[in-house]
Amino acid sequence: MTTARWLAQYAWLPEHAEPTPDVLIEVKAGRIAAVTPLTPSSRPPAGVEVYPDAVPLPGLTVPGLANAHSHAFHRALRGRTHGGRGDFWTWRDQMYAIADRLDPDTYLALARAVYAEMALAGVTCVGEFHYLHHRPGGGAYDDPNEMGAALVEAAAHAGIRLTLLDTAYLTSTVDGQALAGPQRRFGDGDAARWAQRAAAFQPTDPHVRVGAAVHSVRAVPADQLRTVAEWAGERQAPLHVHLSEQPAENDECRAVHGRSPTALLAEHGVLGPNTTAVHATHPTSADLALLADSRTGVCLCPTTERDLADGIGPARLMAEAGIRLSLGSDSHAVIDLFEEARAVELDERLRTRRRGHFAPLDLLTAATAAGHTALGWADAGRIAVGARADLVTVRLDSARTAGVPPVGVFFAAGAADVEQVMVDGRVVVAEGRHLSVDVPAELAATIEAVNPT
Repeated sequence: MTTARWLAQYAWLPEHAEPTPDVLIEVKAGRIAAVTPLTPSSRPPAGVEVYPDAVPLPGLTVPGLANAHSHAFHRALRGRTHGGRGDFWTWRDQMYAIADRLDPDTYLALARAVYAEMALAGVTCVGEFHYLHHRPGGGAYDDPNEMGAALVEAAAHAGIRLTLLDTAYLTSTVDGQALAGPQRRFGDGDAARWAQRAAAFQPTDPHVRVGAAVHSVRAVPADQLRTVAEWAGERQAPLHVHLSEQPAENDECRAVHGRSPTALLAEHGVLGPNTTAVHATHPTSADLALLADSRTGVCLCPTTERDLADGIGPARLMAEAGIRLSLGSDSHAVIDLFEEARAVELDERLRTRRRGHFAPLDLLTAATAAGHTALGWADAGRIAVGARADLVTVRLDSARTAGVPPVGVFFAAGAADVEQVMVDGRVVVAEGRHLSVDVPAELAATIEAVNPT
């Protein structure tokens, strides 16, 4: 197997507070085989080619970004739900209208374009929180996992890895009311039947892993939470759950169960080191202690949380408690992990009216290593020997980054500044263009096809 050599102008190496200049990175069989920071004595003199076989990577090279929380079909709502007032619940009605129009073919086409947009933004792995399982009305497809298979194929076309978080979505309210309307597509009847269907889906593609998700305490009855948790535990698979995104969810859970959603999940074995709570925007101090003590991670989705008027979660308190923070673009109001990362700091400034809560290395870790760990790919997210060869190179000479020191990239750059993306040693984005998907054209065509006229 041949070894490819890349010479990064700057590379952000593990545990380094800021990027390192002039780093030679060798890649073999999809893994990083060597990482060599060049010392002043080993750097080539001006005009001398000491490493003629090394491909230059001008700019800053960081590990592949991990988008730990995605609902691919929500991308069809971007720019279409902002004209009036309302809240999460009114937005949700518009989302359901899109969900009711998708079939396996249109879902494949839409997700392929969305995942390719992620690749353009430097995302090398995505966690798809997948609950759009069945036909409109709730009947199963001939292959009950056909919609999940469409997502697996879409990620393969886009060239990124996928953790398919097969989601249990069984009821419409905390007190157990039945699914209605478009929601009927989401349900399997009960957790046992969800587990049977989820277990039957065993893709062998090397770019995909299957995990589990509890949609929320609204969608899985308390006496069935443990079934989902045990399914994931038996497989050592990632388990994700929407948690305390809205104050109404907290209030309803206390009214029905006499405890917070976090306490309910803890009681039924859902929390743990392989679990990631998504949002956790409105936790109590007792909730934070339960998350920390169980080593449950939290995935923050700042651009969606602000788009839906959810609120600002206590990110600094979470970090101080030792809770692992990752990032997701959720509803895809924006697909830009640089924006998600800096929003963690900037939103905390708004909440506290103070600056300086997260160092640049903290934001890098949330966008890379922590997200990959949350998705079950602990061997990714670092530029280190043995890690997956996911390398994302960001321009330092764009209108946004010119004059910015490399350490400041997470406060200056955006998705448009991503120049090259490598996933498992294979280049999927070069010169800012996806090599196999015409992303703008495919997004426009697929979104027009699924939006109600």
